[in-house]
Amino acid sequence: MRYYLIVGEASGDLHASHLMQALKCRDKEAEFRFFGGDLMTAVGGTRVKHYRELAYMGFIPVLLHLRTILKNMQMCKQDVTQWNPDVVILVDYPGFNLKIAKFVHQLKFKVYYYISPKIWAWKEYRIKNIKRDVDELFSILPFEVPFFEEKHHYPIHYVGNPTAQEVREYLKTPSKPPRGEALGHSPSGEPERGPVIALLAGSRKQEIKDNLPAMIEATRHLADRYDIVLAGAPSIETAYYEPFLKGSTVRLVSNETYSLLAKATAALVTSGTATLEACMFRVPQVVCYKTPLAKLVGFLKRHVLKVKYVSLVNLIADREVVRELVAETFSADNIRQELEAVLPGGDKRQQMLSDYEDVHQRLGESHAPDEAARIMIELLKCKNVKI
Repeated sequence: MRYYLIVGEASGDLHASHLMQALKCRDKEAEFRFFGGDLMTAVGGTRVKHYRELAYMGFIPVLLHLRTILKNMQMCKQDVTQWNPDVVILVDYPGFNLKIAKFVHQLKFKVYYYISPKIWAWKEYRIKNIKRDVDELFSILPFEVPFFEEKHHYPIHYVGNPTAQEVREYLKTPSKPPRGEALGHSPSGEPERGPVIALLAGSRKQEIKDNLPAMIEATRHLADRYDIVLAGAPSIETAYYEPFLKGSTVRLVSNETYSLLAKATAALVTSGTATLEACMFRVPQVVCYKTPLAKLVGFLKRHVLKVKYVSLVNLIADREVVRELVAETFSADNIRQELEAVLPGGDKRQQMLSDYEDVHQRLGESHAPDEAARIMIELLKCKNVKI
């Protein structure tokens, strides 16, 4: 069968590449054409455009590149029409993909959405577009099932969480160093200073600029007892971190987040997938996210926003498992206090580790790409099969 996939960012490229591999295992005649990245290209098929030419986020960047975005969208529509796929698989990136879904659905192509848009957090009105234009929705977050099925009466498929599975597979790797073993070398080449505290300050420059200085300040008093290690994001050059690290003992390790978390005794994490990764590695954490207009954002979070939490761990658990220091609660002093509470001997550490087990259980054991591929192929081969 012919599969046309559309992703708009690095995480989509990763998840789509795993899905493509799973589809190939079940469908030996699989053909792929896609808007994607290097990981998808490595699996095989024809890449029409790299996601870097699509990835504009935020009001101003989108406005400045509107002509390019519209041109890419028109190109995508024409290419899908000419290639005549059996199914178009959209991966996250709703601003672009929901518009493509409307067009493709009108042409009577099947539209499958893998990694559902997070409309439970914002833009809930998009449920109308999803109901109208998406034939099958595949979720990787268990709490999305009641949101879509009970609140909006739209059946979806929960297929398991790919991040959870990737961490489990990493932890099973025989060559993985044991927890607590030193990670790399200190800048001076001297023996490591002690157990590791991981700093995961985000994957975008603005996030790093906002969060990293307070993280460093909050751990400064621990530098004689702990090895403070910053996880460098793949998309950020080393030189960008240097001004933040100057005058501190914090050292940078790039592209080794899993190795770092496997050895960490605690972590400071900017909200995102990294919060779930820390949970899967059973690393007690504090979530730190600075925002502009902190008091206003804090008010909106309490009274306007549709979700109670910003971290995936708390959203999945549906309660506060990890402390979130967001908006007006974000400060170096608060980070320091909460970090000490989850370090060995801290009064919140054991409860957090215990609560992590509930999150693991809620995520389940399914291998998301394999389960999604199985359902997709069965539906495509037999439209009347009930999954």
